[in-house]
Order: sequence, then structure tokens, then C-alpha cells
Amino acid sequence: MVTILRQHGLRFVIYTADHEPPHVHVYGDGEARIDIATLKVLSQGGMSDADVRRAVAVIEENRELFQQTWRKYHG
Repeated sequence: MVTILRQHGLRFVIYTADHEPPHVHVYGDGEARIDIATLKVLSQGGMSDADVRRAVAVIEENRELFQQTWRKYHG
């Protein structure tokens, strides 16, 4: 597990032994999984819709960083 960013009380993580599609796990008050390419919310558990929207915005702003990190660990 690699923490990529911490913003707005959220922690953005990529697991080193994870599965496709390329996605980010976001932890705060609850959790969510968000597809890096499409920004689609793959799952949401206990995280508020506002925090999910905030997380999507952070991923969109830093998409290249998340894509590079995913490729580093998953090829």
C-alpha cells in the first residue's frame, strides 16, 4: 500500500498488489474506490457524497501522478 496524497482530511492510496481497472482507494470518514481514467466511483462505504466529490476532484487534478504510480507497481 502506497499513500500518494493527503488532502482535505482524505488519504489517497494505491495498493501494490491490486487488480484492474487502475483505481485509487480513498480513506477518510468511510472509504471509496475511484477509477483513475474515468473518475467513476467504483464503491463507496460510509463516505459522504461531498467527500467523494472532493476526492474525485483531487484525483482529476493529480491524475498524471496517480496514473504514473499505478503503472510503477502494475506495469
